[in-house]
Amino acid sequence: MAYRILHCGNSIENYNLCIEHKVVGFTKRGKTIGDIIYLVVKVKKKSLCGLRASLADTTDIRPWEDADNYVSCFMMEDIEYCKPFDIKVLAKVGGKNWGLKYLQGSKAIEDEEAIKLLNETFNINRTDKPTYFEPPETPPTTSFHQPIEKHPEEPSDEPPEEPISIMGTFQTIKFKNETDEFRGLEKLVNDNFYNCFPDYSKNRTVLIPENRLFMSAGVEARGDEKIKGIKSIPDALLILFNKQYKSPFQINLIEYECFGESKTKPQDKSNYLNGQIIPQLMRFASSFSIVTDKQIREQTIKNWSEKIISYLFGNDELKDKVTRWIKELEPELSEGLIGLKIHNYLEKAFKSSLRILLIIDELSSEQKQTISNVVEAFKLDNGESTKFLAYIIRLEQKISIIEETAEFALSVQ
Repeated sequence: MAYRILHCGNSIENYNLCIEHKVVGFTKRGKTIGDIIYLVVKVKKKSLCGLRASLADTTDIRPWEDADNYVSCFMMEDIEYCKPFDIKVLAKVGGKNWGLKYLQGSKAIEDEEAIKLLNETFNINRTDKPTYFEPPETPPTTSFHQPIEKHPEEPSDEPPEEPISIMGTFQTIKFKNETDEFRGLEKLVNDNFYNCFPDYSKNRTVLIPENRLFMSAGVEARGDEKIKGIKSIPDALLILFNKQYKSPFQINLIEYECFGESKTKPQDKSNYLNGQIIPQLMRFASSFSIVTDKQIREQTIKNWSEKIISYLFGNDELKDKVTRWIKELEPELSEGLIGLKIHNYLEKAFKSSLRILLIIDELSSEQKQTISNVVEAFKLDNGESTKFLAYIIRLEQKISIIEETAEFALSVQ
């Protein structure tokens, strides 16, 4: 366990969102579950702290407008609030370089005096409710749109930057396609899934990389009448467990897509995106949405839940993992009811916590937003939208390794 200060800079909006969603994000890795963090934001030239919490499970929840800046995110637990106090109090023990010692990169605080001072100051100001700050208005401008002259400020209490050391240099090369045995995006990502996506803890997720195991119900019989549904087959399924969510199980339907070596022209990529990828994601979303006949939808949920349970119970490691999840939620539950409870939680997830996860080799921010708008138009049984998340995966070839222990690398495309 380490003590850290997480400074939101001038972004009061981000600070408020951290409190609202009980989630924090870091621009660098290295933080671990159980670390104690003090949440800070700059308000009227003062860096104020109003929250203390422990880092809980890693998460892919990123509610901030600049979400792409955060490479590591955690849920918060054991959350405590205080009347906001100026973090500059640390200058008493850290001297004039206190910001460099305690704020830079949310580094672990090694100074026991600083930790003691933080804890004591927080405890003196403890309150029962959080303090949300009002974001400042956009600064007015003079005529001809020239900004008003700013007055010199005191030295900043925001976290200082630190030098970046480079591990190596790499060149981006193309995947061959989606399914190639050696250079296919799907194969390589499935084999390295948890290394690619540290937001998903192996202890808190189940990945089912079976691209033919799940198919939505396509036809419903009503007497002599046949009602067509929408068939869809995801490339993989990811079940995520987090007891802090409204629905502790979340279902992620994973679709792998790859432009690869064959689709290099802009028009080819556009045609494939609009003619293949987006319609496929719409089929996934509609299969569990209220736009699809309820009987067909219920049959798909029932079939998929049973297949998931069969897959889990066919593997002792997975069975034990999910059983532990259920025991966390309902410690007094008897062993004989575990399977039934898993089924119930899965059905609830399909109806209230479903997400389409696209893993692709190339996608612009505008395209990502367009797909998100399309997918989220499909409502689930509880009135919530089907969620959407996209990850862009690139294949990198080594140019040279400079320093193996360094954190960063440069990539050439």
